[in-house]
Amino acid sequence: MKNELLSQRPRIEVADALRGLAVMAILLLHNIEHFNLYNFPQSTTPFFQALDKGIWDTLFFLFAGKAYAIFALLFGFSFFIMFDNQEKRGKDFRLRFLWRMVLLFLIGCVNAAFFPGEILVLYSIIGLILIPVCKLNNKVLFCIAVILMLQPMEWAKFLYALFHPDYTAGPAAYGVHARKMYPFLEGDSFWAMIKSNLWDGQLFSLLWAWGFGRFFQTASLFILGFLLGRKQFFQYGAGNRRFWLGTLCVAIGCFIPLFILTDVLPGMLERKELLTPMKTIVSSLRNFSFMWVWVALVVIGWQVVKVQSVLKVLSPLGRMSLTNYLMQSLLGSFIYFGPGLGLYKVLPTTASFGVGILLLILQLLFCHWWLRNHTHGPAEWLWRKATWIGSKKS
Repeated sequence: MKNELLSQRPRIEVADALRGLAVMAILLLHNIEHFNLYNFPQSTTPFFQALDKGIWDTLFFLFAGKAYAIFALLFGFSFFIMFDNQEKRGKDFRLRFLWRMVLLFLIGCVNAAFFPGEILVLYSIIGLILIPVCKLNNKVLFCIAVILMLQPMEWAKFLYALFHPDYTAGPAAYGVHARKMYPFLEGDSFWAMIKSNLWDGQLFSLLWAWGFGRFFQTASLFILGFLLGRKQFFQYGAGNRRFWLGTLCVAIGCFIPLFILTDVLPGMLERKELLTPMKTIVSSLRNFSFMWVWVALVVIGWQVVKVQSVLKVLSPLGRMSLTNYLMQSLLGSFIYFGPGLGLYKVLPTTASFGVGILLLILQLLFCHWWLRNHTHGPAEWLWRKATWIGSKKS
């Protein structure tokens, strides 16, 4: 009984609000991208053309590379919660977590059948890094996270190209699979699209993630999320408030020069073999910095009653993040792809943004309704039950 009480902790609602923000941003971005089907009709008037560009640039500036990073950070935080709960009971969660990642891989494959840009398979693979590192001390974990965030593979590519002036990089591997999958996304055969998404779509997604530094960055974010949980930085307290205020200032201070550097890099490095890896390094760090701006603002804002009341609207979206993510893929593929309504042909960016807002409202209403009578979303409940199958917790 004592161990049971020790393992219980109040739900950290600010993490739900952060997840909700990430889910909202991902939904809006995926809609204006037509769920990775980059085929858009042009608006017919200069006004709407300018509006299309404004919406695109604004959403990408605010959320692209940041929403996914928040999601990844909280993935590591969630692992800490489960790991710590079991450790307080005298149990080792690592083998059960391995099984949980197998389940996530399978869930991701189902999702990938509809959306050739999903991240769950990637998370299930990279999440395995938490198994060998979770017992390490904080300093070692932090050093590993920093090394991974600095993109060692991209630095290796940069230095190799620097010392080998005759080296010429080949075309990006993910492009081959992108060209193969697009005809099926635009076509009218549902089963052909599913088959293409499961093969070329997944290879495209994973190779793109590898080529743009997402493997290393995601692993770093998982570890940092685990550290945030271990240090209890999402809890209330004067020390934590100072930490987040300091984080906000440092993040803004880092983002501004990195943002400027992104624009001037092409003039500094004309050779593609040098420019490409350096752009990946700089953009990764830029998005990483902006992610901390979002996280710090939400955590600080959560302690202000009026701000908290606004953020709480997003909390159910975050509590049901897996359900919402899967629903987005199903709805998005039906709305935009050829085997469904095929609206990629007729919806420019502004109209697609409007669809995204409508889907967001519907998901929010559904989440608020569902959680009145349930503690977990349907996908979360199934994943949880399958995770603990064969144990008393299941």
